[in-house]
Amino acid sequence: MLSDIFTPTILRIVSLLEEGGARDVLAVGGAVRDHLLKNPPDRDVDLEVYGLSYARIAEILRPHFRVGLVGQAFGVLKVSGRDGAKRFEIDVSLPRRESKNGVGHKGFEIDTEPHLGYDEAFARRDFTVNAIGMRRDGTLIDPYNGRADLEKKILRAPSARFKDDPLRVLRGMQFAARFGFTMESVTLEYCREVLNEFPTLSKERIYDEWRKWALRGKYPSMGLDVLKESGWIGAFPELAALAETPQNPKWHPEGNVWTHTALVCNEARKAIEKAREAGEPFSETEQTVLMFAALAHDFGKPLTTRRDAEGVIRSHGHAEQGVKPARAFLESMKAPNLVVEMVLPLVREHMIVVHHMLGAPTPKAVRRLACKLEPASLRLWVALCQSDALGCFPPAAEVRNIRFRADDWLQTAHEANVADKKPAQLVNGRDLIPLGVAPGPEMGRILRAAYGAQIDGAFATAAEGLEWLKSHGLVK
Repeated sequence: MLSDIFTPTILRIVSLLEEGGARDVLAVGGAVRDHLLKNPPDRDVDLEVYGLSYARIAEILRPHFRVGLVGQAFGVLKVSGRDGAKRFEIDVSLPRRESKNGVGHKGFEIDTEPHLGYDEAFARRDFTVNAIGMRRDGTLIDPYNGRADLEKKILRAPSARFKDDPLRVLRGMQFAARFGFTMESVTLEYCREVLNEFPTLSKERIYDEWRKWALRGKYPSMGLDVLKESGWIGAFPELAALAETPQNPKWHPEGNVWTHTALVCNEARKAIEKAREAGEPFSETEQTVLMFAALAHDFGKPLTTRRDAEGVIRSHGHAEQGVKPARAFLESMKAPNLVVEMVLPLVREHMIVVHHMLGAPTPKAVRRLACKLEPASLRLWVALCQSDALGCFPPAAEVRNIRFRADDWLQTAHEANVADKKPAQLVNGRDLIPLGVAPGPEMGRILRAAYGAQIDGAFATAAEGLEWLKSHGLVK
């Protein structure tokens, strides 16, 4: 419905601008794309205004809305306010020319031109699917056939100006993952031509595109395909190494580590959707962590993969060895510390269910694992292990049987109340002070001993914990 884009507030802004002399006012960018894809609106609508100067637009809108001029250098006004209970912020911009004058994401000059033609105004946009304008009556301005590319699910640059902003390559990666698009050959060549500008990109902007891949990507492997086909996999050495690392076909008939990783990422996305449908959704942070853990879980294989005397491919110790490159990958783009610290134990422990394949897991083993996974959770670990199993295509029966024992671990974890966090410490410092133990290193040693015994099942209450400490001569 047009009302998805042209809400009463947007219509009011359009009317005010048209009454003030605008030649045309178009909704542009992602809102139009999502409307044509019949997707829910992903963000506030952006408007592009033809025939009015920057100052005149501000003059028209300021009596009715809060108008910010922070984007003046880019010909953008930030129009904000409330639409009922909901806050809104709309970018109202002028058509503009951009010319490259340096390297990187910000290496270009901007020249606003109210009377610019549609072809030239839209040529600066990243992809044809985002180079579509819409009038309030639903009429489309589509000089680069973006609607046809939407139907064909193709990412195509409107012009060679695509190369002005190398961040667009990573934007293309996450668009491919979100919408199931492929990138056409000329645009892939543009991507290759700007690979040398990768070091100029802001690390925070790089992470932002990867985070969108993790949170919004319904087809994460298609984003990874763009990364590989464009040559930009070379910007991430931990990923590039996966494509060069073979696997034992008995356990991984799907192919090398890169192929396996792409499939695991797809399964991780399915696990996120399954949890949501079951009414137990993962938080945004947990979703991000699970997707990065799926991406990084086998980063240790390039370091450990060898052929034994019989020629069999083995990767002993790859889970533990994967921690260092996983940290390097995440920290290279300044991922939040919490995300890093949650991903690493998932990578390190993702083979535990294979190593404990005989018999059901004991409460003691599950409690110990919950502690090792902190600040991640057993619930995330199970989702990763199951995604790893299903990422063997077609799944080997042995892999399915072993890895799906993760369900047993999760059931035991729920029974022990440790599915989402490690056990709470029963004996605390305040319990020791009345017994004559002062805060300091000695108290810390006693508390660590008590917690270890608690995890091993030696006691189940604080009172029992104090008795245990006394019986072992740790307190009087």
